Amino acid sequence: MSAYPQSITNLIRHIARLPGIGEKTAERLALHILRGSRQDAEQLAQAIVDIKTRTRLCQECFGLSDQPVCRICADPTRQTGQLCVVEQPGDMMAIDKSGAYAGRYFILGGTLSPMNGIGPDQIRIRPLLDLIRRTRVTEVIVATSTSVEGEATADFLAGRLRSLSIAATRIASGVPMGGDLKFVDQVTLKKAMEARHAV
Repeated sequence: MSAYPQSITNLIRHIARLPGIGEKTAERLALHILRGSRQDAEQLAQAIVDIKTRTRLCQECFGLSDQPVCRICADPTRQTGQLCVVEQPGDMMAIDKSGAYAGRYFILGGTLSPMNGIGPDQIRIRPLLDLIRRTRVTEVIVATSTSVEGEATADFLAGRLRSLSIAATRIASGVPMGGDLKFVDQVTLKKAMEARHAV
């Protein structure tokens, strides 16, 4: 039985549910929150509530936003001729932080995986093609993972883009096979973006 009061035990239990947080780290974080000011605790609690009530998907790219259109899509300085297609919002953030790309993005929401029943209708292939048709995109950079599913998705997109006479490129090697883009360091991502190749 824990020597902590129920309120602290409850907070430790909730923090420990977060990915990558063990019980010891959760305990340290809970005690840090306890030592901090009430205002700090209230601001943390409000930030958690805000992320659940205000965060939505951008109407253009399906990235995370607290407005109908995200900051990247609303930025008039972004190159409109290039569109970088990624699997998840974390992948978009990883590439953007690398500083190697100044265009717009599109988040598929996953990859094709017929073995798991995920076909083109289960990810955002149709909205992607609709966006390409109604905008001035001249190059689509396919930045899906190098997993089997990511490669299959890249190949599928390349075929669809050829039928629209849109140039399709694939980010180059440098990203480890089976790697998750949001965990790849920024230098590697920058090199991969600079050395992309035709699909």
